Amino acid sequence: MQQSLWDFAVALYARPGVAEACLRRQDEEGADVCLLLAALWLEQRGVADSATRVAQLERLARPWQAGVSGALRQLRRAWKSAAAEDAELAELRRQLATLELQAERILLARLETLSAAWPADARTAGCWLERLDPGRSDGNPALRAAAHALLREAARALGYFC
Repeated sequence: MQQSLWDFAVALYARPGVAEACLRRQDEEGADVCLLLAALWLEQRGVADSATRVAQLERLARPWQAGVSGALRQLRRAWKSAAAEDAELAELRRQLATLELQAERILLARLETLSAAWPADARTAGCWLERLDPGRSDGNPALRAAAHALLREAARALGYFC
């Protein structure tokens, strides 16, 4: 039985350096962490990439990240310093973090549902990570490549070969 995208994401995110690499990609170049994790999951399943599939995933993820997960994250981060001195605000901020995680779980489930019918064939496996995290034109390609290498190595350490 195939591992769910959520279970894969949780296991991968717990590996040393993965959370930091993902958050750095998010904060420095606007990468979508859910798409990064989905990319690795699709690679380890051996699913072929295509421009159409990439566009479908992005059309699903971008509005959700902008309007839901990203909005929650922005508010949670905005409250960080004030919450250090206000216990009630700190509790609200903790609840925001829980909602943000729940929103990411919903998005991962939607990405999994969208891609469920895409056949897995290791002979045609694509380079999903580069397709879904190409980086900005003014970004640092060396840092992006290092993050991608770290993420792939973490997936290998879990027994996935992407």
